[in-house]
Amino acid sequence: MKNPVVKILFIAGMIMIGSSFSTYEHNSLKMAKPSKDTAKAKTYKIRYGLLGQNGSKTLSGSYDVGSFIATNTVTGQSYDTYYGGGFQTLPAYFDNLPAGNYTFTAMQGQGGWAGYGSVTAEVSDAQVDADGYVTIYIPVSWEE
Repeated sequence: MKNPVVKILFIAGMIMIGSSFSTYEHNSLKMAKPSKDTAKAKTYKIRYGLLGQNGSKTLSGSYDVGSFIATNTVTGQSYDTYYGGGFQTLPAYFDNLPAGNYTFTAMQGQGGWAGYGSVTAEVSDAQVDADGYVTIYIPVSWEE
């Protein structure tokens, strides 16, 4: 008598364990199945340039910029282009920036010969230019 009861309990236990791994729904706990339609968050390629004190836009040259920074205005998450050395050649690029509203700025470079302001802009399909970039011009607030 003992032997058949142990076998039945063992088999029932194995069935319960096996079924817990094969379903998303167990007892009263319901887990959402991952959707095949869930798309990855869309990201964008950013191209940085500078807006001179005289209003001229530039996308070429080497400048005293330590890093260009994009900070999401909702989450506070920051993304930077730090390449090291304290100087960057324009245009500078950042790939895979998630869609959203950002405050864009630049850090002063190694020489300390210029200061930069900031600009707030939306990153979305509407801002993508013919080259496939969202181009952001960071204002130069002062320079020596």
